[in-house]
Amino acid sequence: MSSQLKKLIGHVTLQRDLFLRLSVWLILVSHVSAQQSVVQYIEYPQILGKVQPLHLSGVPKWATFDGELRGRTESQTSVNYIPGNEQLYELTRVYGGMEVRPSKYLTAHIQFIDTHALGLPFQYIAANMRDTFDDRQAYLDFHIKRYKIIAGRQELRYGGERLVGISDWTNNSRSWDGFLGRVGDKNRLDLFATSVVVVHPTSLDTHGAGLTFFGAVGTIGTWVPHAVIQPFVYVKAFPRVQSQQGIFGTETIATPGVEAAGNIPGGFDFDGLIALQRGSYANDSVVASGGYIKAGYSSQAIFLKPRLLGEYDYSSGNTRKDLTKINTFDQQYPSNHNAFGLTDLFGFQNIKEERINVDLLPAKHVTVLLQQEWLQVASRFDNIYSGSAATVVKAPTTGLLSDDIGREFDASGKWAINDYLVMNVGVGHFSPGAAMRENGHGAPLTVGYMSLTYRFKLSRKSASPAP
Repeated sequence: MSSQLKKLIGHVTLQRDLFLRLSVWLILVSHVSAQQSVVQYIEYPQILGKVQPLHLSGVPKWATFDGELRGRTESQTSVNYIPGNEQLYELTRVYGGMEVRPSKYLTAHIQFIDTHALGLPFQYIAANMRDTFDDRQAYLDFHIKRYKIIAGRQELRYGGERLVGISDWTNNSRSWDGFLGRVGDKNRLDLFATSVVVVHPTSLDTHGAGLTFFGAVGTIGTWVPHAVIQPFVYVKAFPRVQSQQGIFGTETIATPGVEAAGNIPGGFDFDGLIALQRGSYANDSVVASGGYIKAGYSSQAIFLKPRLLGEYDYSSGNTRKDLTKINTFDQQYPSNHNAFGLTDLFGFQNIKEERINVDLLPAKHVTVLLQQEWLQVASRFDNIYSGSAATVVKAPTTGLLSDDIGREFDASGKWAINDYLVMNVGVGHFSPGAAMRENGHGAPLTVGYMSLTYRFKLSRKSASPAP
């Protein structure tokens, strides 16, 4: 390990200790009420600034062009849990889109994506890092008053995106092929029938045969003051899966639940989700659950305007008490970045997490986040899973000897340089617990990054008013 890296880890350890002391201090002195605001879900994953409006006289009045440029330099000290396997690389992403409006009731949109992982050896390039010039969105939007139907390749994102989101932090953000119907606005109902798009790095992206992911999501935005409530039910229906006994069959899993976020007078806020899963997986039955709760306090009167947040996450894992049942919670299609730390090692399956955050606002366009996480498996008889639901550590037949996955400390910041150009920097250090160390994954990991994001929208230049 290089001397610079040792210094960095030492600095991170010092920051962690300072963070814990700061957290205790905030609990003792945070008693001033914060200004209240209408609740909105935080834009995920907090990299976006404003979209710069550009105008050109040659653009047709019925068309708008948009784009996004993003580059992120990343460094990892032990890629694939290999000690000393340090990698420094650049993730690039380009979006380009066009919207046309042939009538007041119809909008068409198409968007391309081009992503690369520069400087990273091919064997370490993950499936979500590279996609050479492909179609990310292409849909028709039919709308009249409070009714809307969207048909084609599109985004789906709900609430905090812990179950359904576009995973925007990854180089290849997610989209779906299918249909979505919507009625209402702040209070609304969404119904969709889709299939997730599978990325093929060197050929056109496709989806599986047929529609396999269905959902109904209600949004209640005005019934409860300063709160948003989203009841939902998602259904996965795949034509061919293999059970725990090796028998092939169909999958039908329903995930009903509710998410709610709100502000409480006095500077407090909350966000919570609970979901159950029932269904069949070939000849196995599915009985699982997951959820999280966040509670925060913020103050505009204290120096740096701190916001202190506590969080607990849980998703069930197989207990092996009944070998015909699957108890592993299916995380669906989430935006997992920073759900379990900035290193993004784990997913929302067979996991428990306790986390404490401090958000600071040192300047108008600058935010700083310090956080500490403690991670465990929900069941020692199930695997440890990655953010893409792949197996990181396979549990022995007798179960893991410990439920301790590890702990992580993270520090990150965001600077909207000129409203439209956004810089993000961060460092996360994961210290493996016994469950990782005893199963060949004992290498500590430090991840650092720095990114720049710029977005624009180009439309017709309006005629200058007469003098």
